[in-house]
Amino acid sequence: MNGEITPDMLLRAYACGVFPMAESRDDPEIHWIDPRQRGVLPLEGFHLSHRLARTIRQNRFEVRCDTAFEAVLEGCAEPAPGRVDTWINPVILGLMRQLFDRGYAHSVECWRGERLVGGLYGVAISGAFFGESMFSRERDASKVALAHLVLRMKLGGYRLLDTQFVTDHLRQFGAVEVARAAYRRLLAAALATPAQFHGEVSDSVVAAFTQSITQTS
Repeated sequence: MNGEITPDMLLRAYACGVFPMAESRDDPEIHWIDPRQRGVLPLEGFHLSHRLARTIRQNRFEVRCDTAFEAVLEGCAEPAPGRVDTWINPVILGLMRQLFDRGYAHSVECWRGERLVGGLYGVAISGAFFGESMFSRERDASKVALAHLVLRMKLGGYRLLDTQFVTDHLRQFGAVEVARAAYRRLLAAALATPAQFHGEVSDSVVAAFTQSITQTS
């Protein structure tokens, strides 16, 4: 069954509210997930602490988009503190590479010089962005990547940031759970909205963004 999955099938699954996961990196099977409670991060309710806003304005990391998608995939799939295994198996890796080649998948990357120290990736369809995974090799790198993703989504006219599930890490930014029926209404509205992923953003736009949404830490 997994050998028959194509990028078009995967895009249709996302558009129906279903996403793929594997039990482990070595699992040859893909399981289709449609949780009763879905994680979303409302773009207008995004929370940013003063400390993290300061980190972003200090340009501690150079933020790039779509320049190292393969490396971000591998970073998200590698073991990390508190995570000895991953749900990203070779089938998912291959499908994501194909979606990236077709312009449906994007990465937000944090660099320290020429070293990739964190980032995230996801799938974009019309006005919906399906956040898949993130990783950090330095403190705050994935948080900075998430803030930059939200900025690009707001600039590009996106309406839905799907986080799949809500973790403590995401909850601090304003992520919430919504029931399946409510999620599908949000998804339908987002899929009916054209949007564009902005890879290049000026420092002045970043500074204005962090100033406008900074919350008390």
